[in-house]
Amino acid sequence: MSGAGRGERAGWDGLIVLCATTEYGGIRMGDWHLASQLSRLGPVLFVDPPASSLAGLRRRGRPGPPARPSLSVIRPGLARLTPVVQPFPARRGTVGVTTALTRGYLRWATSRLAASVTAVISGWPVFPVFGSCSERVSVYWAKDDYVGGAGLLGLDPHLTGARERAVAGRADLIVAANPLVAGLWRQRGLDPLLIPFGTDAAAFRGVDQAGRPDDVRLPAPVAGFIGHINDRVDLALLEEIAARGRSLLLVGPADPRFEPRRFAALTAAPNVTWVGPRPAAALPGYLRVIDVGLVPYRDSAFNRGSFPLKTLEYLAAGRAVVSTDLPATRWLATDLVRIAAGPASFADQVDLAVARGRSPADIALRRQFAEAHSWQRRAAQVHAAITACCAATGKTTIGYREFN
Repeated sequence: MSGAGRGERAGWDGLIVLCATTEYGGIRMGDWHLASQLSRLGPVLFVDPPASSLAGLRRRGRPGPPARPSLSVIRPGLARLTPVVQPFPARRGTVGVTTALTRGYLRWATSRLAASVTAVISGWPVFPVFGSCSERVSVYWAKDDYVGGAGLLGLDPHLTGARERAVAGRADLIVAANPLVAGLWRQRGLDPLLIPFGTDAAAFRGVDQAGRPDDVRLPAPVAGFIGHINDRVDLALLEEIAARGRSLLLVGPADPRFEPRRFAALTAAPNVTWVGPRPAAALPGYLRVIDVGLVPYRDSAFNRGSFPLKTLEYLAAGRAVVSTDLPATRWLATDLVRIAAGPASFADQVDLAVARGRSPADIALRRQFAEAHSWQRRAAQVHAAITACCAATGKTTIGYREFN
């Protein structure tokens, strides 16, 4: 194992260990943002999801996990642990080995940092790691309906359901990332705390001054989708927008197994541009040319149990938003997001948003709303919940409350 040096061990008492579902060096998802903001309140160890070193062979040029586990200090107060395990870490025959190895890595990492651990926040539904670090508080971060979305995620639904219940049952606190998931855990007899995902509002303040991308030449106004194009997307909604002659911009990777012929036909249209995946630093430029941000998710168990970050990101950029009807969108309770069902209705709402235009007043309202849902606020809520749980006597969970 490789690890942090002796000079890097100071200042880690009160550590929060965040077991993430996405790696630190990948796309900046909720794990990255929560860790970044929590590290402003105290030291954080970000733990990448357990992966085999062979996983890099499937990444088409992107770097995979290192050959052996590693611990590094990203900056003062924020460290990263990368667990490396055997191939197929979440399969029925190997999940126990993955858990045992990862528990050992957590003990090793916190020992190397000479840290006392306040809390372990785990977003892992199948790896029970609570107790590995002698933490004061164990938090299960229920980010999605993993059983409902098992097929999309490549998980065994029966294995996932059984192990997730065991993980949640050992937690002192369950934090649910959206109202549907909170409801699922209440139905299972537990008492979750609803703290939805947030947005990095500051990252989108300069959208209107960003450089225009040179690979987009669509005439304004433009409807745009930024995200993964896969089974979560209702392609018929995008097809209807394009069929009406509206300029349509698609930014993000496309799963080659998802409707390949239909997607090829859509992107071949002269009023449609697909630029593929782009780094986070480039997104403000693409958002600059978008007038209406799209959340075209189909009705599925996984989508109903998700909280689309792009909704708040579009608002933070000052853009109008049209979304399909999701519980998380309803929870936002704002007319700044237009909700529609079905291709014709969805495209109608896009047309209405375009007709309204982009006034300075509308832009300000959207950004103000997004600021109220920033990751800074979400991290403060998580930190406060952990502090309250530490202070509670004779309690294993904090009662359900809804933070706004």
